[in-house]
Amino acid sequence: MRVQLRNVTPLPNIPWEARPQGGRDEVLWRYAANPVIPRNLTTYANSIFNSAVVPFKEGFAGVFRCDNTSRQMNIYAGQSKDGLSWTIEDEPIEFIKTDPELPDSEYKYDPRVIFIEDRWYIMWCNGYHGPCIGLGYTLDFEQFYLLENPLMPFNRNGVLFPRKIHGNYAMLSRPSDSGHTPFGDIIYSESPDLTYWGKHRHVMAPLGWQSAWQSTKIGAGPAPIETSEGWLLFYHGVLTSCNGFVYSFSAALLDLDKPWKPIARARPYLLSPQTGYECVGDVPNVTFPCACLVDGDTGRLAIYYGCADTVTGLAFGYIDEVLDFVKHHNCLKD
Repeated sequence: MRVQLRNVTPLPNIPWEARPQGGRDEVLWRYAANPVIPRNLTTYANSIFNSAVVPFKEGFAGVFRCDNTSRQMNIYAGQSKDGLSWTIEDEPIEFIKTDPELPDSEYKYDPRVIFIEDRWYIMWCNGYHGPCIGLGYTLDFEQFYLLENPLMPFNRNGVLFPRKIHGNYAMLSRPSDSGHTPFGDIIYSESPDLTYWGKHRHVMAPLGWQSAWQSTKIGAGPAPIETSEGWLLFYHGVLTSCNGFVYSFSAALLDLDKPWKPIARARPYLLSPQTGYECVGDVPNVTFPCACLVDGDTGRLAIYYGCADTVTGLAFGYIDEVLDFVKHHNCLKD
C-alpha cells in the first residue's frame, strides 16, 4: 500500500473477495453473491438498503434502513460475525432521549455510523416537519441515545468526519427541500459540542452535462477516510433521465486541514446501476453508498451500498487504486 492511512486500524477480517479474472479491469468490483442483504431478512421488512456497517468487537455491527410492509421508514440494529451474514432486529431502534424535550421523529432513513473518541455516532435523515439531520450515539449497539437535531429542515445526507478538525466536530450535509430534491450541493459544517453548528462552507456542486451521472445533485456517502493525501470521500451523484433519477457513485479528495476545499474529483463514476438488483426494485436504477470498511494494513475496501432502494450490495477495491482513479480523472484540472 503506497498511501498512508491515518486513524484507520487493521481489519484482517474485512469481508473480501478477490477481483474477478477476465473482463473489464474495474477499480471497484461487486461481491459475486450480491445482494449481500436481501429485502426480507427481517420479519416485517419490505426492503433493507442504504445502511451503515462498522467493525465491532470480533465482528461487525450496523444500523440498517428497513422499510416495513406499511412502507414506514425506520432504522434497526444488526450484527454479523463476518460482515456477510447478518442478524437484524425485528423492531426499530428505540432511542433514549438525552433531554426529555427532544422532539419525536416521523421517520428515519439512510443512516451513517462512525466511531469518534469513545462511542459510535449515528446520523440519519430525520422526519421533523420535513427531512432534516438526526443524531444519536451508542456504546454497545444495544442502547441508543438521542441528541439534538444538528440542522433544521430541509436537509439530507448528514455524515460526520471520524475526528475533530480544528478542535470541532465536522459534518457534511446536503441542504434540500421537502420533496425529491431536483438539486443539491455538499456543504461542510463545524460544531464545538454536536449541538450548535456553524462555519458552513460550500464543498462541491453538481457538474452539469460535462459529467452527466452527477449533473442533477450530489451527496456524501460513507464517512470520509483520512489518508496522507487528503480526505477520501465516496459520494453519490444523480442523473435526471427520461425514466427518472439514476444514482451512481464515485470519489473525491478533500484537503486535510480545510475539508471544504476539494483537491481532486473524479469525472467518471466508479459504480453505476448495471445489474438486475441495482436496476429493478422499489426505486429502479440506484447505487447508493452508505458505509465503507477499510483494512489499515492492506488498504482493502468493502463498500456497502443500497440497490434500487430494495436490497444491499457489497463492492470491493483498494485505497491506492481509488486514489489513482480520482487523480487521473480529476475534473478540477480542466
